Amino acid sequence: MKHEYKIGGMTCESCAVKVKSKLLVLPHVISVEVSKATDTATIEMSEHIPIGDFQEALIQLDSKYTISSINHSEINEQAKSWLRAYRPILLVFFYILLVTLLIQFSSTEFDLNEWMRHFMSAFFMVFSFFKILDLSGFADSYMSYDIIAKRWRSWGYVYAFIELGLGIAYMLNCCPLTTNITAFTVMTVSIIGVLQSVLNKRKIQCACLGAVFDLPMSTITIIEDALMILMSGYMILQIVN
Repeated sequence: MKHEYKIGGMTCESCAVKVKSKLLVLPHVISVEVSKATDTATIEMSEHIPIGDFQEALIQLDSKYTISSINHSEINEQAKSWLRAYRPILLVFFYILLVTLLIQFSSTEFDLNEWMRHFMSAFFMVFSFFKILDLSGFADSYMSYDIIAKRWRSWGYVYAFIELGLGIAYMLNCCPLTTNITAFTVMTVSIIGVLQSVLNKRKIQCACLGAVFDLPMSTITIIEDALMILMSGYMILQIVN
């Protein structure tokens, strides 16, 4: 994609050269053309870059430089970029939700507990599938933020098969209390590293779908883990009560 921006603060051709050089080294930038005559910059990028990233780079160069969009809406572009980035995980959630709801609609009565059991089964089996496709890649990604994997890389390998085992256990309704306690514990530990990374605004790859997709860490990962924690916690309460 290619966008045009207004550049403020340039006083000479030397400024244009400096601005071009600074913007050109940013990740995902393919080419930059800067014109002092029109005080504009035309930037081609492989994926949309928030204007704040450009502004931050220019401030590092000199606080006098400013940048603003000309012919496009930053809000719309960021929304499109977000959908492109998270399309794989959104589709996975959609298909899991669709299939598990269809199972319930085929019955005479909607059973919330059964739906949650089927949803969690599908969730863990599908997500473990993507992790097992490239176990080594998943382990490398996971150790960049998980509190256990940071100290013990092999936890990434173990974790993928724990998810698979949970998926099978939920599907067979095997040892419900043990299964839910295990899911609650594992996902609670997992969300700690996710929260730390998101709150610290670390730009790292999320390993929820293994190393197959390049998903950035974000609140989506928090929601995903929190959903499993809430469902397993609810089912534990239903069993013990």
